[in-house]
Amino acid sequence: MKEVLSLTGNDAVAYAFKHAKPDVVVAFPITPQTELMHKFAEFVADGEVDTELVLVESEHSAMSAAVGAAATGARVATATSSQGFALMWEIVYIAASLRLPIVMAVINRALSGPINIHCDHSDTMGGRDSGWIQLFSENSQQAYDNAIQAFKIASNPDVFLPVMINLDGFILSHTAEPVELLDEKTAQEFIGPHQSPYSLFDFKNPITVGPLDLPDYYFEHKRAEIEAMSRAPKIIEEVGKAYGKLTGREYGFFEKYMIDDAELVFVALGSTSGTVKFAIDRMRERGLKVGLLSIRMFRPFPYSKIRECLKNCPMIAVLDRSVSFGAECGPLCLEIKSALYGVENPPKIGNLIYGLGGRDITYFQIEELSERLLKERSIEPFGYIGLRE
Repeated sequence: MKEVLSLTGNDAVAYAFKHAKPDVVVAFPITPQTELMHKFAEFVADGEVDTELVLVESEHSAMSAAVGAAATGARVATATSSQGFALMWEIVYIAASLRLPIVMAVINRALSGPINIHCDHSDTMGGRDSGWIQLFSENSQQAYDNAIQAFKIASNPDVFLPVMINLDGFILSHTAEPVELLDEKTAQEFIGPHQSPYSLFDFKNPITVGPLDLPDYYFEHKRAEIEAMSRAPKIIEEVGKAYGKLTGREYGFFEKYMIDDAELVFVALGSTSGTVKFAIDRMRERGLKVGLLSIRMFRPFPYSKIRECLKNCPMIAVLDRSVSFGAECGPLCLEIKSALYGVENPPKIGNLIYGLGGRDITYFQIEELSERLLKERSIEPFGYIGLRE
């Protein structure tokens, strides 16, 4: 039986972890992730889940413990934010290179400095080339759904890669909204039995994990990672469709919102998509043809699908909640431009940096910007939203 509860994003992911019944969950607190692990610790303390909850002294140790547990063949989950993600940086790459199906929730928060506890995507964008699959969440419901699917995706033998579930700090992590939960039996049947590429406890087939990899084999091992990531979209799509049949909620790689006839299309990640949708609904009532492409799967990036989706759009405004210093635009815009490279009569593309350090973006700003761009029929290559000049 399905159950609808009023949950924050943190609580929604904690319930997803509970329903997946991981063997090991590793925790170290950091704002705004802390309440997620508080909630899961309650489940453990109350005997609602039979999980080994490992409390460590740092995020570097958290990912190290996750790697060690996953290497035994255990189903493993963890969570972090911002500086915590930065501190575990060394081991994040190792988890992917060892092909360990770990699931990690990243509650997106700005990186220092200066120190800031509020939302932007600078933490997770720093790990976009680490070899982890990255899924973004528009709301708490999608955070729960992404987390459930992540366990099934990560442990698929065609993938065997860790999966990162992203949700905006405070905006989603601390905001309560209705979330429809699967019952535990249904969730576990959907996720299926855990599979792992190997186990340190398989004494009949002993292996060495993490040895020195010299030039004679390192290249081939990286090629194997590349191929695993290239196979991931097919599995993510299959899992998404199966989940859609089960729940009525199918997300795909991205969501198209009123883009078929749009003269201006926004591209966004995370909770901002909800703000843009609200603005679009208001503008459509006034006859303004504005649409949205909300990206769910950032890694691997669905270049060909996005190319087909956006190639005929007259004008595209890509919203980035992080900066790629020294590049001509933000991380999301770099990918959109790559996807559209070589298109005949390409769209006009502009990059807009917004919301750094948790600065709010409002539907008024989206409407004002849209009205100006549609009136001028052009867009600057780079700009800002909500910045004091």
